[in-house]
Amino acid sequence: KFTALELVDAHIKQAEKEKRLNIYITETFEQAREKAKIADQNYQDGKARTLEGIPVAVKDLFCTNGVKTTAGSKMLANFVPTYESTISKNIADHGTIMIGKANMDEFAMGSSNMTSYFGNVINPWKAKNSDQDLVPGGSSGGSSAAVSGFTAMAALGSDTGGSIRQPAAFTGTFGVKPTYGRCSRWGMVAFSSSLDQAGVFTRSVADSALMLQAMMGFDEKDSTSVNKQVPELLSACEKSVNGMKIGVPVDLMDMEGVSPEIIKMWKDSIEMMKSQGAEIVEVKLPHAKYALPVYYVIAPAEASSNLSRYDGVRYGHRTEKTGLNLEEMYIATRTEGFGEEVKRRIMIGAYVLSASQIEAYYLKAQKMRRLIANDFQEAYKKADIILLPSTPTAAFGIGEKQDDPIAMYVNDIFTIPASLAGLPCSSVPVALSGKGLPLGMQLIAPAFDEYNLLRASAGLERAARNIDFTPGGF
Repeated sequence: KFTALELVDAHIKQAEKEKRLNIYITETFEQAREKAKIADQNYQDGKARTLEGIPVAVKDLFCTNGVKTTAGSKMLANFVPTYESTISKNIADHGTIMIGKANMDEFAMGSSNMTSYFGNVINPWKAKNSDQDLVPGGSSGGSSAAVSGFTAMAALGSDTGGSIRQPAAFTGTFGVKPTYGRCSRWGMVAFSSSLDQAGVFTRSVADSALMLQAMMGFDEKDSTSVNKQVPELLSACEKSVNGMKIGVPVDLMDMEGVSPEIIKMWKDSIEMMKSQGAEIVEVKLPHAKYALPVYYVIAPAEASSNLSRYDGVRYGHRTEKTGLNLEEMYIATRTEGFGEEVKRRIMIGAYVLSASQIEAYYLKAQKMRRLIANDFQEAYKKADIILLPSTPTAAFGIGEKQDDPIAMYVNDIFTIPASLAGLPCSSVPVALSGKGLPLGMQLIAPAFDEYNLLRASAGLERAARNIDFTPGGF
């Protein structure tokens, strides 16, 4: 009924109309139009690939050959890679067309998209009877807003401690992070190497199944890539959840700082899963309450190591001050190039790795990480999937929690445990708050069981089908 060029053009027009949302750091509209013409030719010639002509956004930490890749930082504001990340190449090889590089928290550090050097992204959603701009979540806020605001049909994101699931919940989109090692990290700007994992935002579970099949797979260029066959995932979206055991960690229902609306959605989601034929079982995650402090020791430690490469010598920003010795040049470059949140995490990381503190913090955090992973293994003896909220609240106002880093970090209390254990997880939009804002439910599967993760996600999606997750005015 329409051509790839018409489809791409429609999304470009929407991106131009919604400029105020600040979704893209770099737009690639003209290249997208040229690629759409090739896609149309492929359709005519009977050579169309699985994702031929689908317009996508790419989070700006995936290196794109010949297209600026900034990681949302002044440090890389003018960095143009001469190579392509494995994940962006994989989806392009299946026919996707990049509309632009999506805005993000600087070096993926943040839960609100307020730390980007290129300004914050605005959530396409607004609360009922309010004109206040809301955060789209972070760090993949540009990606979630791109899909929610109809400027892309899918968007690549990355998830370190919840950076796909939390923005998906805030924008009424479906977000999924596969098992650690399923997607290559080669060509991704590193934040925390043992936690970073590529994932995707779409408007339906089935769309994510198609994207994941294109993204996942072994890559010899990445030493953490796992050599496992990529499962066929689309059929999972049609399969009933009848007889599946859904684990509910009831011990987490009385956690501090969780909105009553979130608890209500959690209980309603349990009923939804029951209505689809699933069996509900109680499980315990006794060490989950320690996940937040564990994460904020391990992730900054790895970040301080990864970000030491930005020294003004090889690439990226370099101070223009003159007459400096080498150490002074390093200090001036890093002081100018990094934002406040990134500096905070580098300093925390350097501290917990220091000779006097490594045992008290870093080694202890690693031991606790193992206990958190063990809790999940125990839970999966009883359950096929674990059901938790994605966030403790709905989307909040821009600037609301900016002066209190701990209030900001608490956004990730439900998402971090699965990240520490390296498990595949998703966020499904299932409810609207009293103010008409989307709320998301998180599903967590055992390692490498993306099939049942999408099967359960699709079951929950079917149960919530009567709710419209289109932001007002779109």
